[in-house]
Amino acid sequence: MPGLRPGARDAGPDQDARLRSGRLACAGAGAPVALNHDAAGRDEGLSGLPGFASLGAPDFRRHALQADGVAWPEKNCYADLWIGLLHALGLEPRAMLGFTAAVDFEGDQWTFFKPPPSDLRLLYGIDVQELTVWRPLLEHVEECLSAGRLVSTESDAWWLPDTAGTDYRRQHTKTTILIVRLDRPAQRLGYFHNGGYFELQDEDFRGLFRIGLPPDPGFMPFFAETVRIDRLRRRAPESLAAPAWDLLREHVGWRPDGNPFLRFARRIEADLPQIRAAGLAHYHQWAFASIRQAGSAFELLAAHLRWHQGLGRSGLAEAAGHFDAIAQANKALILKGARAVATGKPLGADELLHSMAADWDAGMAKTVAALG
Repeated sequence: MPGLRPGARDAGPDQDARLRSGRLACAGAGAPVALNHDAAGRDEGLSGLPGFASLGAPDFRRHALQADGVAWPEKNCYADLWIGLLHALGLEPRAMLGFTAAVDFEGDQWTFFKPPPSDLRLLYGIDVQELTVWRPLLEHVEECLSAGRLVSTESDAWWLPDTAGTDYRRQHTKTTILIVRLDRPAQRLGYFHNGGYFELQDEDFRGLFRIGLPPDPGFMPFFAETVRIDRLRRRAPESLAAPAWDLLREHVGWRPDGNPFLRFARRIEADLPQIRAAGLAHYHQWAFASIRQAGSAFELLAAHLRWHQGLGRSGLAEAAGHFDAIAQANKALILKGARAVATGKPLGADELLHSMAADWDAGMAKTVAALG
């Protein structure tokens, strides 16, 4: 599957910003759902946070992690929406990325990496819980936004205009979006997806929420979560780095026992004839689950290490360089694979795969040494 300003500003000492009220004032998207006001009647909700007051699809600027200059502007739908949301909230998304150190080759795919809810709560005061979808999803979304909670939900990309050229009105594909604005009477919706913030309306709105469709006993509701930001924590960078460093240590301790790229290389060699026989469409599905996840995860890990380096930690620049090399190598591999499947020629990626394995060993060794 497939920001407002480069980086986030965290000023002053640690503080709990309890977002009691306000409304999502996003440019050009109709009347947003109003959040509750506090006793003084002030607008202290999302409109008072850096980024959200002027949030609008036409002028939304991605975070540097999702800019066109990176190897993998789009990672996976879930990780991407968190980068976008944190950036729009004026928080530092690079702080959460230590979890990518634990990604592994799972046999038929690489880890579909997601920020653990416990990490989000510790670093930012954001609470993520599963939403029990016991009535129409639209009713849940309306109630949650009215109470100041956001909603992350699996969705059918057929109805998402930001996927034009791939899935939009072409194929039914599951993805995940984060809903931050809703105007039910006007049938308009604002959401984070992949690398940006987007808006949809009218027929797409009705299709996304299955409005007007007859009851279908075979339809299973999509998985959804509520995202509470009423206890949002805004930290100075140095203060944020301390728990992020502890989390990195924990995730590095959970890294694969053996080199995952050696296992990946063996599996590619075994599976390539079947992948080639299944054709390009099958290859792209396989490549998303494997090559893209590996490449984008290690690019994020490199960014995380460089963020720590910039805040005074030493010995991480070389490790980040090794993980960046893995990201670039996977970018080359995905093109080589497509050519091999399309033409029937040999893949010729042994050297590339072995370089990834060597970079993983070296990068992890240097990271462990830096952690002490």
